[in-house]
Amino acid sequence: QGIIAAGAVLHYLKDTEHPNLGHITGIHRLTETDYLWMDRFTIRNLELLGSQSDGGHSLIKVMDSTVSAMGARLMRRWMVLPLKDKQRIEERLDTVETLLLTTDLRKHLQHLIKQCGDVERLVAKLPLKKINPREVLHLAKSLQYADAIKQHCAGSNSNYLKRLSDTINPCAFIAEKIIHSLTEQPPVAVSKGMVIKDGIDKELDELRRIAHHGKEYLLEIQQRESEATGIPSLKISFNNVFGYYLEVTNVHKSKVPAEWTRKQTLANAERYITPELKEYEEKITGAEEKIQLIEAALFEQLLSELQEYIGPIQTNAQAMAIIDCLSSFAENALHYKYVKPKLHEGDALTAKDVRHPVIERQLPVGEPYIANDLLLDKEAQQIIILTGPNMSGKSALLRQTGLIVLMAHMGSFVPASEAHIPVTDKIFTRVGASDNLSGGESTFMVEMNETASIINNLSDKSLILLDEIGRGTSTYDGISIAWSIAEFLHQSPHQPKTLFATHYHELNELEEKFSRIKNYHITNKEVGNKVVFLRKLAPGGSVHSFGIHVARMAGMPQTLINRANEILGQLEEQRSQADIKHQLKQMPVEKMQLSIFDVHSQTFDEIRNILEGIDINRLTPVEALLKLQEIKSRLK
Repeated sequence: QGIIAAGAVLHYLKDTEHPNLGHITGIHRLTETDYLWMDRFTIRNLELLGSQSDGGHSLIKVMDSTVSAMGARLMRRWMVLPLKDKQRIEERLDTVETLLLTTDLRKHLQHLIKQCGDVERLVAKLPLKKINPREVLHLAKSLQYADAIKQHCAGSNSNYLKRLSDTINPCAFIAEKIIHSLTEQPPVAVSKGMVIKDGIDKELDELRRIAHHGKEYLLEIQQRESEATGIPSLKISFNNVFGYYLEVTNVHKSKVPAEWTRKQTLANAERYITPELKEYEEKITGAEEKIQLIEAALFEQLLSELQEYIGPIQTNAQAMAIIDCLSSFAENALHYKYVKPKLHEGDALTAKDVRHPVIERQLPVGEPYIANDLLLDKEAQQIIILTGPNMSGKSALLRQTGLIVLMAHMGSFVPASEAHIPVTDKIFTRVGASDNLSGGESTFMVEMNETASIINNLSDKSLILLDEIGRGTSTYDGISIAWSIAEFLHQSPHQPKTLFATHYHELNELEEKFSRIKNYHITNKEVGNKVVFLRKLAPGGSVHSFGIHVARMAGMPQTLINRANEILGQLEEQRSQADIKHQLKQMPVEKMQLSIFDVHSQTFDEIRNILEGIDINRLTPVEALLKLQEIKSRLK
């Protein structure tokens, strides 16, 4: 599929008449073995590149402190393709630490990269020769800055920066030639003139002398004719219709010599030409046309020579973008008190004082973010069932856990006081509720699709974040689905680390049945008829959702709130929560396991073997019916 996609892109470029593709130096396959895998749901739910709410912020917005466009693009790439190789991640982390501790080095590098501009985009214009003189000069100056960047990196204490310095090629010959050849402030278009410096081409210098002195001679003609005719207001001008002309006001037209040829009559003046004027016009305009041709040819020659340096310049741009991103990570660590995470090949995810990198930046000045500790492992606490009131911060806790794992795999420091993070191969999220009207899918169907994607793709190094599974259907259906998913994840041989936020307090019973499931809740405090959210994670399950309190906070009318409390009291009397819990307690684990794992039964394996042995292209209708009958008999 990757080859087909690459071929389609090249075919499109050919069809749209882009034959010069010298800046495309290679096509690389993105493999799961190199990067931490996230599906589109996770990228959306963690709000990596965009917020799901109006006016909200994304992770890229708060993390991107880059000083160049090429650095900003690379930052986005790193965010959606975090590394999975521990050595490469630690290489980035060590470099960030060096840049954090050596302020002068970081500031110098950022200043130089900022001066370089978007080298990546400029070099992409070279094969098509769509680059203008001003951009070529800027490209040459960026090569000089690249030389300074190379020296700074080579002299640093970072082995990674030293290796990057080895890849940087200042291309001194072509850089010096461009700066030597182009004027200090060349125009955007070659046709505007004064692109090439004096002294570069003898013919160009001679033509410029003719053009410039020719214009001076025109002024001499104007002055001489004015004195000879006694017309003080006489002036020489130019238009595209008949070139240079002498303009005489009607007051003085009686003084015009007979040898002048009238070309145009205006309301208040007349325009004339003379043989001498036409002769010099031809010299001047001829010189200017030749100047334009020579400058265009010399500039074209420079572009042709630059083609040989496309590869090295692209490599320079890549190195500068990497340094820009790592410097950005160091800036964030400095200003927002991020800590260097410690990666390991084990299973335990432990972190202290974890914060949400986006939410903490949106808090009012002086209001601290309530940080939380976290532990997920495969021995005692594989799955956390997280309960708590609406608005208490359950979703934020889920997201911040996913974000610190992601940031660590990008090579960034993380918002915590301490973080030990296992190398993770996949992050899954099922957070928030939305429907897919165009696809004909309800909110619950979207929820189930996303959950199915998680179940079918998890591994032993996965991190799973589930929020409110089953809330899109009836209470009993929802509890049943949520319970069975939690049980499936616990009994799975992969034992993926999971945070499971829910309003179904009945799921707290899972802790008594399964050794690696633990209950936690987000604390709150009731003051009178109000609820104060303390945002702190604590052991044990919660038994209240405080939905009516949240409705009051949203501004619902008091009469409506009072009525809701009355109805709630009646419902709680009619339906004993203990009844549901009692039924769940009495439900045998083996029975539920059977309903989950029967897909792997012997009958299923037999049917799968039958289907795998069928060649659809050679199967006749009669044979198909016979096979269908065979499968049906197996099911019976």
